Amino acid sequence: MKLEILSVQHLPEIRFGMNLGQSLLDAMRLSGIELESRDIVAVTQKIVSKAEGRVLQLDTVEPSAQSAAIALRMKKDPRLIEVILRESKRIVRMRGEVLICETHHGLICANAGVDQSNVEGMDAVTLLPKDPDRSARDLARILGCGIILTDTFGRVWREGLVDVAIGIARVPLFIDFRGKHDTYGHPLNVTVLAAADSLAAAAGLVMGKTSRTPAALIRGFPWEESESNTAALLRAPEKDLFL
Repeated sequence: MKLEILSVQHLPEIRFGMNLGQSLLDAMRLSGIELESRDIVAVTQKIVSKAEGRVLQLDTVEPSAQSAAIALRMKKDPRLIEVILRESKRIVRMRGEVLICETHHGLICANAGVDQSNVEGMDAVTLLPKDPDRSARDLARILGCGIILTDTFGRVWREGLVDVAIGIARVPLFIDFRGKHDTYGHPLNVTVLAAADSLAAAAGLVMGKTSRTPAALIRGFPWEESESNTAALLRAPEKDLFL
C-alpha cells in the first residue's frame, strides 16, 4: 500500500453560513489537488462547527450556581463551565483543572469538546457539531468522496493528543481481521483495527494545530463504501472494564 496524505491549503476563514463543501473544493483546486472518488478528505470539526454556527460568545452565558461552584474549585471561568455542562450528558471525572465529560453524542473527552482555540475573540468558544455524522454526509455529497470529521482527544494511560474520527461518511470504521490467520498461521480472534481513527491521526500530523490547514486529503487507502456511523466506535458501558 502506498498512502499519501496532502494538506489542503488556501482555505479561507470559515464563518457561519458558508458553503464548506464548496470552499474545500475551491481550496483543493488552488492547492493543485484533483479530487478522486476513492479519496478521503479529513476535516477538523472546528471549521465544521464554524460553518454550522456552533460558536458561542461567553458574554451571553449566565452561569448557574453549580457552574460557579465547580469553576471556583477548578479555577476556571464559570461561564465556560456552564457551557461545558450544557454540552454534557454527565461528568465522568473531575480532578484538579481537568474536566472529563460524556457529550450528548456519547463521546468521552475533555470539556465536552468545548474549545477556545482557533476561534476569533477572547470570549468565544466552539462547540462540537450537533450531528457529526450528518455533517460528514453533507460534505460527502458535495465532494463525492469519503469524509472523516476529526477532533483532538487525549488517550487513556498515554500522554499526548491524537486526532480521532468523530464523524464519518462512506468510509468504514474498522478493518476486521477476525477469522483470518497471521503470518505464522495463528488464528486471529479479536483483531479489529480502528481504521478511521488511524487515518484521522495520520491526517492530524499533516494538518497540524497552528498552520491554518484544517483539512487533508488521504489517497491510496483501499476501502469499500460503508453505511457505518461513529456510534459503533463507542464502547458500551458493559464492556468497560474500568468504569
